[in-house]
Amino acid sequence: MTKASATYREAGVDIEAGNSFVQMIKPLVSSTFRPEVMTEIGGFGGLFSLNTSRYKNPVLVSGTDGVGTKLKLAFMADRHDTVGIDLVAMCVNDIIVQGAEPLFFLDYLATGKLDPSKAAEVVSGIAEGCRQAGCALIGGETAEMPGFYGSGEYDIAGFTVGVVEREQIIDGSSITVGNKLIGIGSSGLHSNGYSLARKIIFDIMKLGINDKLPDSNKTVAEELLTPTRIYVRSIMNLLKDFRINGIAHITGGGLLENVPRVLPKGSVAIFKLDSWTMPSIFELMQEAGNVEQSEMYRTFNMGIGMVLAVAKTDVDDILSRLNGLGEKAWLIGEIKGMTRNQTEPVVLS
Repeated sequence: MTKASATYREAGVDIEAGNSFVQMIKPLVSSTFRPEVMTEIGGFGGLFSLNTSRYKNPVLVSGTDGVGTKLKLAFMADRHDTVGIDLVAMCVNDIIVQGAEPLFFLDYLATGKLDPSKAAEVVSGIAEGCRQAGCALIGGETAEMPGFYGSGEYDIAGFTVGVVEREQIIDGSSITVGNKLIGIGSSGLHSNGYSLARKIIFDIMKLGINDKLPDSNKTVAEELLTPTRIYVRSIMNLLKDFRINGIAHITGGGLLENVPRVLPKGSVAIFKLDSWTMPSIFELMQEAGNVEQSEMYRTFNMGIGMVLAVAKTDVDDILSRLNGLGEKAWLIGEIKGMTRNQTEPVVLS
């Protein structure tokens, strides 16, 4: 009796589905290409020719991140066209704080069984994020891993490389006492704190993914799947005309833990909490979950996506520029010297 021939497809990996997926995303990927891109999709490596004539002493800056448990919301809502924007945002926002222009991006998508249409939705979001950031989606990997992920689930990771002139690197070392702190508004939760947010909204408030939030015209899915705002173009615009002494991307850890990463020793960031407009979702979650203020500010961005440390004389002009660029921005604090009794580098007042 002849034994049946085992196949890769029977083992759970569909090569044809993978080939179909590649064809579906080709136009999405090519829509992000910059002039420096030298290869088409499908090669073993992406080639990018750095235009060295533009720089005197270029430094490459890299970043990598994921989307975290926000993906659970995408699975619940069966909506997959926004988490790719989050993926790009989390990476490019991290390198723009050092003054680096994002050049190219790579993605990694892993799933138990590849659904080409669903995966293409994810990549459409990645491509949109790359267009917003001005970087090229130069390569990626799609891994089909049977038995490793739950049905319909996937994970994504992103990687970006940017460039900045050595003498223009922003590292916070030029922050001085008297500098003012400008906050640029977030679009909501962005991509952090979703484990706590899901506990409050689904377990405590007993809401469903398509239920309307109290006193809101948005559903849970619409609010929580709002993409992370990408700040690259606005900050690059500022850097043409203004000196920015330090920038903090407000992600996991919030204001309390991210701002100290750029503060010089002996300085304190003082924030005035009533100085910006906080999206209502944060107040709703704090009240419903009976969450302490310190826990909220350590877990969520609380309506601030970026914090800029600038000279007092530049505040009005920078705020005007940011508002003109479509950002919501406020003067939210200042830098002071640490006193003998001061123990924390961030004070919320």
